[in-house]
Amino acid sequence: MHTDTATATRFAPRDLPYAYDALAPHISEETLHYHHDKHYAGYVDKLNELLVDSPYAGQPLEDIVLTAEGAVYNNAAQAWNHEFYFDQLSPKPQQAPQGTLLEAIDRSFGSFDEMKTQMSRAAVGLFGSGWVWLAAKPSGELTIVSTPNAGNPLREGLKPLMCIDVWEHAYYVDYRNRRADAVAALWNCIDWKTVAERYAKK
Repeated sequence: MHTDTATATRFAPRDLPYAYDALAPHISEETLHYHHDKHYAGYVDKLNELLVDSPYAGQPLEDIVLTAEGAVYNNAAQAWNHEFYFDQLSPKPQQAPQGTLLEAIDRSFGSFDEMKTQMSRAAVGLFGSGWVWLAAKPSGELTIVSTPNAGNPLREGLKPLMCIDVWEHAYYVDYRNRRADAVAALWNCIDWKTVAERYAKK
């Protein structure tokens, strides 16, 4: 029996965990209003429409991401991806990884700086729209994964740890077509304490 109805909301957009102007000058208040209130909220609203009387009604968001196809998958994954993205950012971030996460980065990439270089290169080079992820394999080894459109490494049996959103709505207000500058600025907002907590839960 489906619990969803045309008037019931299954999912609601999460509030940002910081003020809209808190990440400036790296990410502007205007960008966050568009990115969070229009794009992310739009994916959530569309997902709720698609879930009505569907086989996915009543399922947790991550389960939908893992099993759905087509429009349901696209909107569920974009909702999940954006929540994950916003949660990793902070106006007062831990600027570098420590402990077991840093050890894993060093084992997998040689150094933190090399990981950032490889991930930035992947983000700048991804054709069109999509995401670039730092993810953990079941073994604990880390890898960089580029996914087009709404792609999510959960579908590949990997655990996402952090991500770079390279859809134009994530940066175009602030940086226009200078994606490389947007990626460089984003590193200033990544909270490695949050990333480490995600890794610890692997």
